[in-house]
Amino acid sequence: QVQLVESGGGLVQAGGSLRLSCQASGGTFSLYAMAWFRQAPGKEREFVATISRSGAITSYADSVKGRFTISRDNAKNTVYLQMNSLKPEDTAVYYCAARFRVGVSASSRSEYDYWGQGTQVTVSS
Repeated sequence: QVQLVESGGGLVQAGGSLRLSCQASGGTFSLYAMAWFRQAPGKEREFVATISRSGAITSYADSVKGRFTISRDNAKNTVYLQMNSLKPEDTAVYYCAARFRVGVSASSRSEYDYWGQGTQVTVSS
């Protein structure tokens, strides 16, 4: 059983930056692809970014491409999301997720085995 704990959320002005972290425990971190999703009030949870087990391959939603960067440190069992040039529409609860299976849709919520509790990001205009 893998436990995921997010941190780093908060209130920031538009154009600012935040760095989210997700600490994993209870499993072999390097066996899991990792991802960030987000959920705004009244909306479905949506894919933000994913990173492969080794960190060599990343993928992003079009809405964050060029502004957000996902990375991981397997020695620290941690995945990060660096968010720059934040916009009010980035306001949401951000969740990290772990996926064991490969060769599946990395942007599909149903493919992920473990989820964190989420961290709130609020971007003011």
